[in-house]
Amino acid sequence: MTTQQIPVVVLAGFLGAGKTTLLNHLLRSARGTRIGVMVNDFGDIGIDAMRIAGQVGSTVSLGNGCLCCAVDASELDEYLEVLTRPESRLDVIVIEASGLAEPQELVRMVLASENERIVYGGLVQVVDAAEFSATRERHPETDRHLPIADLVIVNKADRVSGAELRAVRETVGGLAGKAVVVDATHGRIDPELLFDRVVPEGEIEGQMSIEDILYGDGDGDGDGGPRAHTHTSYETVSLTAATPLHPRRLMAFLDARPEGLYRIKGFVDFGAADPDNRYSVHAVGRFLRFYPERWPEGEERLTQLVLIGSGVDAAGLRKELAECELNGPQDAPDEHSMWGVLRYVQQTEEEPEAP
Repeated sequence: MTTQQIPVVVLAGFLGAGKTTLLNHLLRSARGTRIGVMVNDFGDIGIDAMRIAGQVGSTVSLGNGCLCCAVDASELDEYLEVLTRPESRLDVIVIEASGLAEPQELVRMVLASENERIVYGGLVQVVDAAEFSATRERHPETDRHLPIADLVIVNKADRVSGAELRAVRETVGGLAGKAVVVDATHGRIDPELLFDRVVPEGEIEGQMSIEDILYGDGDGDGDGGPRAHTHTSYETVSLTAATPLHPRRLMAFLDARPEGLYRIKGFVDFGAADPDNRYSVHAVGRFLRFYPERWPEGEERLTQLVLIGSGVDAAGLRKELAECELNGPQDAPDEHSMWGVLRYVQQTEEEPEAP
């Protein structure tokens, strides 16, 4: 069985877009999910202990199972090593980039890391709906950052009219290509868009926690303003198939996955193409990786996938995935059919990459 890897999410956006507000929301919504935060541009995280982490190289516990460290970008790999130690028991790591950072550099550093305990969790770009046009004028590189994002949060949606918000979304969508675009107020998004929430022992998944009952969906933006609920504009599509999938047809589906499909996770059964292993699949935006692992003894062999996106055609996705299923002995994959899949399996020195 492969070691469970920790997703590393890069959170970017220009000064004032609301990155720290969104990060605060994620920390308040943790409820049992242990989050490691790497702050490249220290801000007001809203917790007294966090202010201690104002100096590069310091690490503090936030008291809710979450950890924070303030780091220089050049030390990123060193602190990933610290945060991914088994004793930290983290479920996800979020890197808050400097407001003037080049997000693609941080993404490259994560992807180039030799730390086997992490997996790239996507680039989240936060934009200010009210200041979007002015930001583009001051920072023309905005048009270069959005196309590489996997998820774009149009924050401060409450500060513009409906018509202005639609115009910003249209412009952002045109620049961001296949990235999912989500509106937010006070940085409130469903954490499930970024990572799987851990359900604490004794809590039933989906039930309201004590924090939900006492504090609602957050506590405003820190100025005593009204509470706002998390804006959700995405759908979750689940698929279970008892018939193995054809590797080539699944890769054709993944290569052409529709705009708005942000995350794909689960396990794939390729049947006779690799009878010994099931393949854990992890896709975030344009990033795709497969992880082969031995079938657990006695477990039913199923393909089980969860797809998360915005504006997706659920029925269409189910139909396309059903068409990936094998259609009897005459549809058996040939000996080269797994090559497309193996391109997205992290290779070791003992395992040369398939041609």
